Formats: sequence, structure tokens, C-alpha cells
Amino acid sequence: MEIPSYKYVYLVGVGGIGMSALARYFNHQGFKVAGYDRTETELTRALASEGVDVHYDDSISLIPSDFRSNPADTLVIYTPAIPSDHSELNYLIANGFKVIKRSVALGVIAASKRTLGVAGTHGKTTTSTLLSHLLVEALGGVNAFLGGIAKNYSTNLLLSKNDVLVAEADEFDRSFLQLFPNAAVITSTDADHLDIYGSHEAVLRSFADFINQIKPGGALVLKQGVEVPLENKEIAVYRYSIDKGGDYHAENIVRNSNGTYTFDIVTPKTRIEACTLGVPGWINVENAIAAVALALTVTDDTEALKRALASFGGVKRRFDFYINTPTLTFLDDYAHHPEELRASISSVKAMFPNRKVCGIFQPHLYTRTRDFAEGFAQSLSLLDEVILLDIYPARELPIEGVTSQIIFEKITASNKVLITKSELLDVLSKREIDVLMTVGAGDIDKLVEPIADMLKNRYSIK
Repeated sequence: MEIPSYKYVYLVGVGGIGMSALARYFNHQGFKVAGYDRTETELTRALASEGVDVHYDDSISLIPSDFRSNPADTLVIYTPAIPSDHSELNYLIANGFKVIKRSVALGVIAASKRTLGVAGTHGKTTTSTLLSHLLVEALGGVNAFLGGIAKNYSTNLLLSKNDVLVAEADEFDRSFLQLFPNAAVITSTDADHLDIYGSHEAVLRSFADFINQIKPGGALVLKQGVEVPLENKEIAVYRYSIDKGGDYHAENIVRNSNGTYTFDIVTPKTRIEACTLGVPGWINVENAIAAVALALTVTDDTEALKRALASFGGVKRRFDFYINTPTLTFLDDYAHHPEELRASISSVKAMFPNRKVCGIFQPHLYTRTRDFAEGFAQSLSLLDEVILLDIYPARELPIEGVTSQIIFEKITASNKVLITKSELLDVLSKREIDVLMTVGAGDIDKLVEPIADMLKNRYSIK
């Protein structure tokens, strides 16, 4: 498929984080870009301000007329999160438009680049964003399609004149099988998206297929302890960890007073001494090791990598601190799988070992809640206090008997409460807060600013 042959690009689900990056890419490339999304958000407003025509009602008449009247010149991209009865999408399919998934579009763009893929059931977004920041410093620029908003750049899309591209390789809907990277990292292969895969074995098979698509002469950087079939004999395989050995790992790790860490990075060829990561959290040290390992496949400028580690500002909604004082801390994190949740909570507990941590968790999807209720409860039980909200359904219809209650009843923490989202601010206003974290992939993010404002006013923090 030759994308330059089109004049118009229409995106169904344009407000998604991956879709919005594509919208920005095509807009920058000079295409006329428009799209539909169900909900107006900060991201869709940003797209509109950049010249993308966005509407919020599923109405064929709202598709711009020059798009509708030129099927041969219009490329349609959709996200698999769009329901099958969506009238706009069905109209476009029925009327001869070229209609492709988001992953196919990314695969076409990546095919002409030197692609570095970041895969894994969790850790992808922070690792790929950090990798991109490293390469901006080391190479003077990079192309990157990110699954979050990089705080250093206030965007999820980076563009450069060089041919290196960083792509978040998403296992959802087997999207990453559209990528044929020159090198890749895999951070984790936990069971997830079982509504798509059916079993953990099928998840592992898909990761094995992704590895098989790494180009001959390329490299795979695999987290120590992750077991996945390694059938590609044409690539080099490296292991990484924080402090459990492997080809890439950290030594001399010191926790700083602000929750960040200073450490040496040991590689097969060298040691990068006294690196300080600009964002706090033990889990981010692990992400940094993975990002540096992949960066070293395209650069040997270790001093630039060290500078970039220190200046990394993080990703919005990934271990994102809004308040961090000796007596009050509030952060937000996107964790929505039991292992992500465990890693996030454990990192916070390690940062603040003598403080009381309260977590607000919004489960994401009925199927994920059903499949992992026990795991969610175990991870949440690491908290001192648990505030559990109702399930955010996203693309799913309710499943009989599946509510947040099936997680709640398994949580062993003695201080726990199950409430609705509308009750949250009132409940928090009556509690003494020490360390507070909001966690989840749904619309809990809309409560983050109100919570931060309430806490700042209550505790007189400027």
C-alpha cells in the first residue's frame, strides 16, 4: 500500500493515544486529516487546534464532504476498539473506501525506517518514551509513535530527518505483528487481553511470532526471567534486569531523597557510571536499563545517554507526581494489569518505606476484571488503604456477576472501601492523606486534577 497516493486521511477513533499520533503524523505530512471520537478530551482538543477536523457524533453526514465524495483519494484508519455496529465505519467499508487498522498504518510507515520496537504486556510506554528521549539526545532527533504524552515534548509523536523510528509494539489485537523491527525489547509477557487470545499460551505464541519478525542481523533485548519461545536464529539475544544480572543490569544503586535513583549501567562492552534517572521509582530503573540497551543498537554515545537519563521528565499518567512533599505525596499511574499494579505499588512503598500509602483503583474492562480478580486483589492488598471504584467498561458490555465486588471481597487489607466515582472527592476530604495514588486505565484521569486541587487547598500547598 502506498500512502502518498492518498490526499485525505479519516480516522475512526481519532482520540485514542495511538490513533492521535497517526493523525498528527499525516497532518504534518500535508494530508487533510479528519476523524471521529466518542468523547471530547484534552487530546482531541489539541488535535483540533493543530488543524484536524474532529467530531463526536457517529453520523455519516459529519464526515467532511470532500472525504465522502472521494473514496479513491481517502484512506480510512480505525482502531479495533470501535464497535462493529458503528455507522460511519460500516458506511466507509460499504462504499469502497480503503479501510485499514491502526496497526497496519503504523506498519506501513515503519517499513521504510530503521525500527526499534518496544513490546511487553506492561512497561511499553515509559520504556519507548525514554528510549526516544535518549535518541533525541544521542542522534539529534528520532521518529517516535508513543502510547503516552512525553512530558519533555508534550506530544505522543516525534519526527526527525533521520531514519530511526521508535514504535510501541502493542500486543492488543496482535497489532505488533504488523512490525518488522531491526531490534526490539520485550519487557514482559504476562497473561492479558484474554478476550482476544483465549489463553496465556496464545499470548506467548504471539510474542514468539513477533520475535520471528525481527530482521536478520538484528537484536532482541529480553527481560531476565521472561520465558518465550526463541526461534529466530538470525538475531542476537540479550537479557536485562535491574539487579539480577544479565547482559545489561544496574549496580551500585542508591536511592536519592526525592525518590530518584543513581546507579551504574553494566553492558556487554562497557559500564556507564553514576547515572541518575530524572523520574522517581524503582520500576523506572528497570525501564531505563531496557531503553539504554536498545539505544546502544544505534548509538555508542554513552555520555549523551547519561545526560538524557538525567533530563527525562517522564510520561503523563505513568508514575506521574502531582504533589511530592515530605508530608504529602500524590501521584497518578496508568497501571491496569495485576503485575503492573504490583510493580507500581511496590515502587511507591520502596520510595516511602515509613509512610502510609492509600491507593484508588478503577478496574478497566469486565473481561480483565473477571480473568484477574484474584491477582488484582493480591496486588491491592499491598496497600495500607484501598479505595476501589466501579469498573470502567471501555469497549465492553456488562458481564453478569462481574463487578468490582469480586475484587473487593478478596482484598486482605483491613482498611478498604468500595465506592462510586461520584463519591470519591467527598470520601477523600474526610481522610488524613499521607501518600495517595490513583491507578487505572479508564476515566479516573479526569479526577486527578480535582484531587490535586483539593489536596493543595486543604494542606496549603502552592
